[in-house]
Amino acid sequence: MEPLNNQNSIFALPERARLTPGDFEYAARLLQSRAGIVLGEHKQEMAGRTLALRAHQVGHASVRDYLDDLSRNPHSPEWEIFVNSFTINHTAFFREQHHFEILARFVRTRRKPISIWCSAASTGEEPYSIAITLRESVPQPDVGVSIWATDIDTNAIQKARDGVYSQERVKPVSDEYLRKYFQRGTGRRAGMVRVKDNLRTMIEFGVFNLLQKDWPPPATFDAIFCRNTMIYFDKDTQVKVLERFAPTLKTGGLLFAGHSENFTYLTDAFRLQGQTVYVKT
Repeated sequence: MEPLNNQNSIFALPERARLTPGDFEYAARLLQSRAGIVLGEHKQEMAGRTLALRAHQVGHASVRDYLDDLSRNPHSPEWEIFVNSFTINHTAFFREQHHFEILARFVRTRRKPISIWCSAASTGEEPYSIAITLRESVPQPDVGVSIWATDIDTNAIQKARDGVYSQERVKPVSDEYLRKYFQRGTGRRAGMVRVKDNLRTMIEFGVFNLLQKDWPPPATFDAIFCRNTMIYFDKDTQVKVLERFAPTLKTGGLLFAGHSENFTYLTDAFRLQGQTVYVKT
């Protein structure tokens, strides 16, 4: 199937395939119910282009028919394409550098096994930054150290598994770390780099929806990264996710949030410890 963000001209679509205001509200309800993502009114034009094109591609007479088909078939593989089209994959290596400095100090105080959950891994820059931090901070990191990197966006997770980036994307990575943890591409791969196995073997990538019922067992993780994700949820969903995170952390475990996220007044399960870093109470 073609991706939903295909840029073919929307103007070639029949009028009946276009988005109506009622269709937008319907799509927003489905998205929030499935993934927790709140679709703001400012996204209506983008949603219109995206959904109208997809409805046309899969042979529906209208966007409403496409949405009805999703609603009737909760296990349809089309849900994956629908959700992927509305996820935002803005990320970078060592984004919010102070978090990795805090993580480095923290893991030096922890006993093995050490396990980190990167719960919004996107295209992989964040979990690989975590892996570098662990390799640089934990003695014998090949034993008893692991990262679980998940995202709801299946396309993003596949890119993360591939671990291939442009040299522009790895500019935040120091020359020392580039030598130790990345391979430079040659030939048709010139201008690209690939993550070495000394990082890849530390990470298990997977697709995970923070609203799904099955969660990791209690006391699984030493730290959880959930940065710049909660801002796309409403307050009730934020509270639900935070209160699910708490039991999965070990005693004294840390939750890393995004720079614009404040959980202080949402739950008693965490206490603010530093700049957008929370400790399990």
